[in-house]
Amino acid sequence: MTSGPAPVSPYGTPSRRQEPAVTDPASSPRLPGFGSDNVAGISPAILKALAAANEGAMPSYGADAISARVEARFAALFEHEVKVLLVSTGTAANALALSVLTPPWGAVLCHADSHIENDECGAPEFFTGGAKLVHVPGVGAKIDPDALREAAQRNRGDVHCVQPSCVSITQASELGTLYSLSETAAIGAVCRQAGLPLHMDGSRFANAAAALGVRPAEMTWKAGVDILSFGATKNGAMGVEALVLFDPARAGELAFRRKRGGHLASKMRFLAAQMEAYLEGDLWLANARHANAMAARLASGLGGVGGAEIQGAVEANMLFVRLPQPMTDGLLAQGFRFYTERWGVGVVRLVTSFATSEADVDRLVGAARALA
Repeated sequence: MTSGPAPVSPYGTPSRRQEPAVTDPASSPRLPGFGSDNVAGISPAILKALAAANEGAMPSYGADAISARVEARFAALFEHEVKVLLVSTGTAANALALSVLTPPWGAVLCHADSHIENDECGAPEFFTGGAKLVHVPGVGAKIDPDALREAAQRNRGDVHCVQPSCVSITQASELGTLYSLSETAAIGAVCRQAGLPLHMDGSRFANAAAALGVRPAEMTWKAGVDILSFGATKNGAMGVEALVLFDPARAGELAFRRKRGGHLASKMRFLAAQMEAYLEGDLWLANARHANAMAARLASGLGGVGGAEIQGAVEANMLFVRLPQPMTDGLLAQGFRFYTERWGVGVVRLVTSFATSEADVDRLVGAARALA
């Protein structure tokens, strides 16, 4: 038996998706992690909700009262009739959503920098039975509507080619950029004209909503979105994502696909409890606003450090900075964690979360200033 290639590390040593192991956690100082919002813990309100859900017995597989309340909350939040299916990972949410939007011979039109293209290990292709991801260009990891209009008609009816079947956009994008309301609506208009359903990968939907300051309905179904992968894990949950279907007719097929794909949780109440607490009192927005504010503070601080160059505008909770190599090496040596070497020579990615404090930000800025 042969093994595959060793994973590549975001920090220059093994694994782009894993931080180096801490051999003695008790003796290791706590340093803020800026590699991803996934490194943060769980919001206290969500932990409390999980403890409450643990009391007594409840029906399984989503037949519990908490799951019913969650669907009602989503309907109120989006001002629209919806069907909601909960899963535990964003990969499952995206791949399952696409599985009901395209046949195996279909083309999923997406940006080359989208999460489904670069970070799902082929899950969309697997869950769709072989559909192909076809790139549509655009600046800032956002699909250009004119390019989409052309791609939506490419090879139509040609039995030798995959057929344009659906479109997927990422909000916020993998480069931290946001689709404005008009940009999403322009994509939605092209989709309607071409008869293509529109999926939105919203693993950081909360950060986008907080930054844009608009109602969720305006960002989604009113702009033509058919299915939303509504993320919570990156923003304070332990592990839950919601598939929000603005066309409830698709829910029957998706329910079977979720079960067949191994993502129907028997103790669904624990996923539902997380999501209910996440939506309660707009915790989802409060967490996202804080994360966005910490990113803005970090950008402001690093902008004043000699040798550090902020790349583009900071629109949500993610920023890209070009640093001198000695500064990058020095920060990593001190125990700070962030991704490197994926976005150009010297460019690092820094992500803040609901748990990032002002002291965390200032500590990184101070360390960078000392290394300048």
